[in-house]
Amino acid sequence: MEAEEGKVRLRSGHRVWYRRVGAGGDTPLLVLHGGPGAGHDYLEPLEKLAADRPVILYDQLGCGKSDQPNDRSLWRMERFVSELDEVRKALGLQEIHLFGQSSGGMLAIDYMLTHPQGVASLILADSCAGMLQLEQEIKRLKSGLPPETIAILDRCEAIGDFQNPEYRVAVAAFYKRHVCRLSEFPDCLLRTTANLKDNPVYETMNGPNELVITGNLKDWDRTSRLSEITIPTLVLVGRCDEVTPACSETLHRGIAGSQLVVFEESSHIPHIEEEGKYLGVVSGFLSRVDMSS
Repeated sequence: MEAEEGKVRLRSGHRVWYRRVGAGGDTPLLVLHGGPGAGHDYLEPLEKLAADRPVILYDQLGCGKSDQPNDRSLWRMERFVSELDEVRKALGLQEIHLFGQSSGGMLAIDYMLTHPQGVASLILADSCAGMLQLEQEIKRLKSGLPPETIAILDRCEAIGDFQNPEYRVAVAAFYKRHVCRLSEFPDCLLRTTANLKDNPVYETMNGPNELVITGNLKDWDRTSRLSEITIPTLVLVGRCDEVTPACSETLHRGIAGSQLVVFEESSHIPHIEEEGKYLGVVSGFLSRVDMSS
């Protein structure tokens, strides 16, 4: 399929990389990656949707192929909201479907609360309405690990020893259950793992890992404002997701008329773990919205 790559220059002077796959067809899909700081790579399977519509992915500032300035004051949700608006205008995306995965879903929520024009639908994948609920759910999932793994996690977290080799193995055990359940990672996911290694965006906004949230998103909560989102919305989640189905239920209940789909064989990346089924669900949703508009 036809593909175009380039960089958008933001008002700040920084440059943000993007790729647009496909041309013509139905309303474009604009994709927001998570992390924060993960980069677009692991979401490349969504480019297969470009048979019906253009699909646009971009690396948010601070990761991947975009500029990576050494300025931690930039790593704030409100700046990423502004960045999204700038990217959209620079690429002439007057009408879009908006897809946000993980913290990209949180970014999508904050963007929708600015009441932008021309967003036909919203897809919130593996995301949440508030970090307090997410922390509570992760704590619950952690309690399901073997006792010896829990003991290592508790001991190291109590003293901030996040680089301890035993601790890293224990965290990996949690990730195996609740982040990616595949025995082998595809190349796109390996590239994202590399993006996140020692990434200041992730550390500033989230913390040292998925189990310990100390960053500036710690108090983020939009539960009480979900009713402001009135466009067609699809909520997606893996049954074993670290951002659990309970978090998705909160989104589903808060956004009137939304649809919730749970992928029974997946954790945090069902678009890779159950790719075929996932793409079918997303494609069907987008087509129905386009036909009804």
